[in-house]
Amino acid sequence: MEPARRIEQAGQSPPRLSGRWPFFGHLFEMRRDPLALMSRLRSECGEIGTFDLAGHHIALLTGVEAQEAFFRASDEQLDQAAAYPFMKPIFGEGVVFDASPEQRKQAMRNQSLRDSFMRGHAEKIAAEVERATKDWGETGEIDLLDFFAELTLYTSTACLIGPQFREELPPEVTRIFMDLERGTDALAYVNPYLPIPALRARDRARRELVARVEAIFERRAQSEKEYSDLFQILHGLRDASGKRRYTDDQITGMFISMMFAGHHTTSVVSAWGILDLLQHPAWLGRVVSELDELYADGRDVSYQALREIPQLECALKETLRLHPPLIILMRKVTHDFHYKGWTIPAGHLAAASPAISNRMPEHFPDPERYSPERFEPGREEDRQSFAYLPFGAGRHRCVGAAFAMMQLKAIFSILLRRFEFELAQPEATYANDCSKMVVAVQQPCRVRYRRRTVPTQSQTFRIQGSAARTQSDRPYRIRVDADLCQGHGVCVNEAPEVFSLERFEGGDVQLNLRQQHPSADLKEAVERAVRHCPTQALRLEITQDENEAQTIETQEETK
Repeated sequence: MEPARRIEQAGQSPPRLSGRWPFFGHLFEMRRDPLALMSRLRSECGEIGTFDLAGHHIALLTGVEAQEAFFRASDEQLDQAAAYPFMKPIFGEGVVFDASPEQRKQAMRNQSLRDSFMRGHAEKIAAEVERATKDWGETGEIDLLDFFAELTLYTSTACLIGPQFREELPPEVTRIFMDLERGTDALAYVNPYLPIPALRARDRARRELVARVEAIFERRAQSEKEYSDLFQILHGLRDASGKRRYTDDQITGMFISMMFAGHHTTSVVSAWGILDLLQHPAWLGRVVSELDELYADGRDVSYQALREIPQLECALKETLRLHPPLIILMRKVTHDFHYKGWTIPAGHLAAASPAISNRMPEHFPDPERYSPERFEPGREEDRQSFAYLPFGAGRHRCVGAAFAMMQLKAIFSILLRRFEFELAQPEATYANDCSKMVVAVQQPCRVRYRRRTVPTQSQTFRIQGSAARTQSDRPYRIRVDADLCQGHGVCVNEAPEVFSLERFEGGDVQLNLRQQHPSADLKEAVERAVRHCPTQALRLEITQDENEAQTIETQEETK
């Protein structure tokens, strides 16, 4: 053991990618085709290699083992906030990446994203979809990115902040946000304050949004109406001296950060989700038939109805695999980071790429092929926690992953039952826009729609229920990866006899198992809890018999 420790401490610097430009490094290649750049790095350097963005040295770790080391590293060693200096002009001072570690930790505890609160969100999302399409005629044409950018901005605001604030948003707020997003141009890595059109548009948009938020609070102050949404509460908080705890600028920054997380990625995935299905009509037919069957009895788009839509889920997971909006996740190395025989020195950046990981052929056979079947029971390639990374992994896995999937399913449940869509452009023109660090769909991305007549139940196929997934009545046990658990509480709602959450002062949450090897009659509920865990922190293991399960427990306790 001692020699291995010495080797780790004396690790070599990771190999450097070829093709660097003086000063700019690989910046232009990153702006042109980031996926090609990182694929070339993996091919040339292996599971760890360094590329350069205008003097910023970024060590990319690829492969499950290297990615797990990256995602399990502590905040004290790999600092997320320090890796994104170009986001400070977008979010503002004292918010998100400019906030203290404790403030960022508190932001991760947004109660509106917990399972008990999310049960009311689906109805709000459905209402927004109805509202967005009420003026559509029998036929028409839309730009998918424009439509979904506006829709998901309103759905996210209504759910995460409150319906009152959503109603006060001006129509031009979508345009303001699109200008803000131009500030994620990779050139901001050279200098986030360069006098270029994209960054000037970013600054104008932020000033305009602050003015809009200030106007909302001024109108509210003159109104006799009661307001109780999240931002009104934040607006009224005072410190011991009576001074406001958060300025309107900071509240605007919180709004921007929540919408970046809650609407931008969902709008991109929604647009690609429609395009993927239109380019693969067999899967489109399967999804539409499934939705017709599920809602044949006239039920509303409720949260419970959204729990089991397996064909749609498979299609959405495949779109997330092929088109993850965040193609690179970065951390600033604060203390030398060692991996095997390599050392990433303090001051450099460490990174993992969902776009690269989601295409690793050893985990996703025929990776460039659109194949939602890979997520069906028996394959379930998304269960590879440190390979399938559309929402990241580990302690920093996106806390809104469950909300995003619910939002996508609610939107598609209405759109695909009410309308038929077809491509309005040559298929080859639908592509990624890589001009920003958050990859979107290249515009224009237009489709035509036509209202459809929903078939009767006899015309649709029968969906296999969750019982079809139950493997057997053999004894089983549950394993919990405490490092991944974020305390959403989905498992508690699915199987309260088995799971419970303990909340501590300061907001920390601990998941407890009431039963480690529950009885067979609870197995279906436990399987749902495992399947729907947003962070994949749970695992169910089949054992030979209850004695074996008990033996395993005893051995582990002894260790």
